[in-house]
Amino acid sequence: MDIVSTKDLVFEYIRRDDEGNPSDVTTALDHVDIDVKEGEFVGILGHNGSGKSTFAKHLNALLYPSGGTVFVGGMDTKDDDKLWDIRSNIGMVFQNPDNQIIGQVVEEDVGFGPENLGVPTKEIWERVEESLKAVGMLEFRKKSPNKLSGGQKQRVSIAGVLAMHPKCIVLDEPTAMLDPSGRKEVIRAARGLNDVEKMTVILITHYMDEVVHADRLFVMDKGKVVMQGTPREVFSRVEELKALRLDVPGPTRIAYELKKKGIPLPDGILTAEELVREIEKCR
Repeated sequence: MDIVSTKDLVFEYIRRDDEGNPSDVTTALDHVDIDVKEGEFVGILGHNGSGKSTFAKHLNALLYPSGGTVFVGGMDTKDDDKLWDIRSNIGMVFQNPDNQIIGQVVEEDVGFGPENLGVPTKEIWERVEESLKAVGMLEFRKKSPNKLSGGQKQRVSIAGVLAMHPKCIVLDEPTAMLDPSGRKEVIRAARGLNDVEKMTVILITHYMDEVVHADRLFVMDKGKVVMQGTPREVFSRVEELKALRLDVPGPTRIAYELKKKGIPLPDGILTAEELVREIEKCR
């Protein structure tokens, strides 16, 4: 079953003059069809301005379509009567964790969401513990968020969303403000949620190496989906990705350059381990 499905999704940003009349229209999403099944790990890729973050904001009705439809768990996001249910299904994590963390103590911050949902106190603390454990932050439950690194803060943000028990978590450029160590922490947590907790994960990023283990990828450009497939299928199209101003994972790029020099390597190598293994075969 699809947890998320968009049909001919269009979104236009309309600028207005001083009198309120439309003066300029920018099409941010142009007939986008994307479906995500329950339990999948899906990556959405694109350079800045490709429409991927605008797409993310449609998944819990922060934005409404100018045309087409967004379904979440079979519910139309334009149906105001379903808004609460839709937002209960989709948890959002954004770029800057400081914008999502409001508690003075980690466990209080994580418990804030379920408390607002009216969850009984005993269950709140159970959810706090299970959520912090899921992202590897249980030992920091009594700490102040201000004492944490960027990667640790982002994991606390993810725990806060998990505590509300959504069916799907959407991470919109969650590592954009982090150093390489913080990036690895957050991506490891996201993969753990999918592998261990069986949660649907939608990761929106422009870092190609973050999605080599995804089930499927969608590549966006100028508001359109221009490429989709498994990571191996997408990253095999190196020149097409270059034309879209996108890179490929490091091992994929090295394999591509070696292949151009005559070394018979397969397309779509994704990891360093796989690259070493394939080079060994060529000896």
